[in-house]
Amino acid sequence: MDRRDSLLAALVAAVWGFNFVVIDWGMGGVPPLLFLTARFLLVVFPAVLLVRRPAVPWTTLVAVGTFMSTGQFGFLYVAMATGMPPGLAALVLQAQVVFTIVIAAGVLREVPTAAQAAGVVLGSVGLAVVAAGRGGHVPATALALCLLGALSWGIGNVVSRAAGVSGGLSLTVWSATVVPLPLLVLALLVEGPAGLADGVAAFGWEAALSTLYTAGLASLLGYGLFNSLLARNPSAAVVPWVLLAPVVAMTSAWLLLDQSPNAAEAGGGALLVVGVLVALRSRRTPVVGDVAVPSGAQATVTAPGTVACAPPGRG
Repeated sequence: MDRRDSLLAALVAAVWGFNFVVIDWGMGGVPPLLFLTARFLLVVFPAVLLVRRPAVPWTTLVAVGTFMSTGQFGFLYVAMATGMPPGLAALVLQAQVVFTIVIAAGVLREVPTAAQAAGVVLGSVGLAVVAAGRGGHVPATALALCLLGALSWGIGNVVSRAAGVSGGLSLTVWSATVVPLPLLVLALLVEGPAGLADGVAAFGWEAALSTLYTAGLASLLGYGLFNSLLARNPSAAVVPWVLLAPVVAMTSAWLLLDQSPNAAEAGGGALLVVGVLVALRSRRTPVVGDVAVPSGAQATVTAPGTVACAPPGRG
């Protein structure tokens, strides 16, 4: 990667990392699922009128939208609403790498290499350290919900990998079309009509700015830049930049929200990141994004706050 692309990759990671603090700041008194509904409405419109639908069946779009967007972000937003700090949330979501490798091994029979297996073990130990040593400010329920978000993301990765989906931005937009209505129904069931009405009334300028950031910058702009970087550079040179996102999230949460990680959270987080790096450095099987890609197969690339895609010409 040249200096320009390296700066763009760092910018994308910074946008995605700061996204967690923006979510925490903007949610306020707005119910999390209603807040997430607003985000995906903005992801869909007006982009769906300008971006061509990817050449995949609707069943694939529904599956990707269900796991990659509704599941991942639904659990994440509820976790943050119930006490998960944004910096730690960004870190724990990286467990999706571990989940993806394990699920792909079981479902797609993609046997992990020794490096990937070692990465899974290191990442799992890191998560266990975070869970065991979390401070009293992190409820167990919030941590579990965040892990469920990572699991949903991992399932979505494998769904997209199995389908051989191509077209990053188009998949982002069109898979999002199946997200807002189920989220709104869930919000109605959880909050009730009165709670939903109160949430709409509480949707102030902070929530509006947060939604603009998460939908416009994190989802659409961030993913567009990331996909263009993948088109110009080897995936192995681009994907590791994603690991800067939890660092940015934890640093910004510390500076802006006075949320500093304790020793166990920092140590366990470091182990998790090392495990991800080890998994990405597999030599026997090229690793693109979060999934091992056998020689000649179509690659799947994923990133925080986005959906998986298989860039044309990659294999």
